[in-house]
Amino acid sequence: MSDPLKGTVRRTVLPNGLRVLTEAIPAMRSVSFGIWARVGSRDETAPLAGGSHFLEHLLYKGTARRTALEISAALEAVGGETNAFTTKEHTCYYARVLDQDLPLAIDVMCDVVTGSLLDDEDVETERGVILEEIAMNDDEPADLAHDLFYRAVLGDHPLGRPISGSVESISAMTRDQLLGFYRRRYTAPQLVVTAAGNLEHSAVVAAVREAFARGRFAADGTPAPLRPAGKPTPAASQSLVRGKDTEQANLLLGCPAPARLDERRFAIGVLNNALGGGMSSRLFQEIRERRGLAYSVYSHTSQYADTGLFGVYAGCAPGKADEVLSLAREQLAAVASGALTDGEIERGKGMLKGSLVLGMEDTGSRMSQLGKGELLYGDLLSVDELLAKVHAVTVDEVHSIASELLNQPMSLAVVGPFSDHDFAPAIS
Repeated sequence: MSDPLKGTVRRTVLPNGLRVLTEAIPAMRSVSFGIWARVGSRDETAPLAGGSHFLEHLLYKGTARRTALEISAALEAVGGETNAFTTKEHTCYYARVLDQDLPLAIDVMCDVVTGSLLDDEDVETERGVILEEIAMNDDEPADLAHDLFYRAVLGDHPLGRPISGSVESISAMTRDQLLGFYRRRYTAPQLVVTAAGNLEHSAVVAAVREAFARGRFAADGTPAPLRPAGKPTPAASQSLVRGKDTEQANLLLGCPAPARLDERRFAIGVLNNALGGGMSSRLFQEIRERRGLAYSVYSHTSQYADTGLFGVYAGCAPGKADEVLSLAREQLAAVASGALTDGEIERGKGMLKGSLVLGMEDTGSRMSQLGKGELLYGDLLSVDELLAKVHAVTVDEVHSIASELLNQPMSLAVVGPFSDHDFAPAIS
């Protein structure tokens, strides 16, 4: 079944439930090709924490048709590149090649995702690699602070766990556990294939159909629905401090936010930019420009099926942590009370429009837009539709979401040289 969507985007659902979406961009001489799996770290039980990320590594280690070296060499020989990433709600495997080499990229990437052997020896090799990756993350205070922030806000919910898992879970995970997880989660109805660049939709569909015919998939299937929203994760207002001998304190202060499909997400995007999205934002001006208290200071948002997060990050000298947190709280309180001016809100809208458009100026970002639209939103908004959504955000809507969002109980994550320092006043 083939459906035209918007402009040059086309969508086909194969009989086994696999979805194929493409966007033809004839002016390009490259193509980005991706395979998206509807599985991430939030789908793991505690013993399988980090399993999605573990699989991301393992799928490149070899298939019945190719060794790990042959997988990488096949694409690098034509100047292509391949990589993968795991998030809390999905995993993506992708390649970027010259348009003439798209058939090769499809064959290799489909082989990687559908035909991995998960050999015992490879499991042990990658176990060591992932344990090194976890150790590396622990040596990066800013990364550690973000992981700690998720746990501070979301507690024991699977969304609150690090994507890479823990030393304990990765060390104990068996090949049989990983193989079972792979077979349950990597089925045609739970996969989405996307491609963008100089391509023909029918040729991509034909090549994908042939490649997946070699896999272990059922002949018939129905595409998996959007991830159910469920009930929002309750706030767990708390402060978590990880003592670490660093030259800088890494601070993250924030709270739960609306979920991904909430129509207010565009107003939240405007609010985020006005509050801490750039050099002209309130947080940057107050904390860095006027007082020189931090080099890096910004706000950010994340959205998931059933909840979201809003946070303010700052990296500063340990002795200035209390002052930075106090100033951040002052700005959050002021914005919650309606202090953002019409000019600040218009500037926030302009920044959001620019980031949306500039973030879709290459084949990789267009390929990602297709995958996220299908897997996360169930719809694909054109650039003009996205810009119209942002343009329609009103000053009152921004003030309303600011009041609702920023008057909530706050949670705090701190990484730095603190042992018995009391950070309770920052969230009281």
